[in-house]
Amino acid sequence: MSSSFPRSPSPVLLNIGGKKYATTIDTLTQREPDSMIAAMFSGRHTVSRDSETGTIFVDRDGKHFRHILNWLRDGVIPMLKDSEYQELLREAEYYQLLGLVDHINTNLNKKKDEDGSEPELTRTEIIKCIQSERVKFRGVNLSGLNLSKLDLSFVDFSYARIQNTNFSNANLWKARFGDAEAEGSIFQDANLHACLIKCSFCEADLRSAHLQSAKLTDANLKGANLEGANLKGAKLNGTNLQGANLQRAYLRDVDLRDTQLEGARLGGANLLGAIR
Repeated sequence: MSSSFPRSPSPVLLNIGGKKYATTIDTLTQREPDSMIAAMFSGRHTVSRDSETGTIFVDRDGKHFRHILNWLRDGVIPMLKDSEYQELLREAEYYQLLGLVDHINTNLNKKKDEDGSEPELTRTEIIKCIQSERVKFRGVNLSGLNLSKLDLSFVDFSYARIQNTNFSNANLWKARFGDAEAEGSIFQDANLHACLIKCSFCEADLRSAHLQSAKLTDANLKGANLEGANLKGAKLNGTNLQGANLQRAYLRDVDLRDTQLEGARLGGANLLGAIR
């Protein structure tokens, strides 16, 4: 069944990617009258309705459409994570809501400026630094860099910002990560016989990492992927491993009494002699 839309206070029923919404023609057309969504419901075009419910189906992301409606109603956008802003941006561009697109980009640029998210050094500069002795990157922002396969042994990363940094296959023997922010970073197959006291490795990729005798006291590894990691002799006092993937990890003889393991996956882990 197809129909056009005369001006009416009656609700319009929408099914956006399986999520149901009710709104009005005025909401859909008044704030951004030149948008595609306004054109769809302007009365100049016909759209297909469900013959029984009168609902209009749109094959787009239903999760973020509530933010689209709130923008059209009130001209406001919510506080979101950068990844969610990117998802909302795709929807705003699809519906050709140029005002919303501008606001999202402004928020993203503002957060980037406030966070200082650009790394302060390049990979080449870091290689030059580690050729000298007693390298310290204390408090330095290295987020997003590719530092894979480098020899970073004895380097001091204390208090550094290293979110989403790639350390895969790097040699981090006796490196120091105390109080570092390494959320989402990749340490797959890295040698992490290191000091990780009070570091934040939430959601980090530590698959098959070598963490023998690592000092992880009071570290936050919530949601981290430690599948196949070797934690023999690691110090885990107060370590947060909630929701972490520890499948097939080597935890033999490790003291887990003060470790937070709620929701952690331990299938296939070697726990022989572990104290729990």
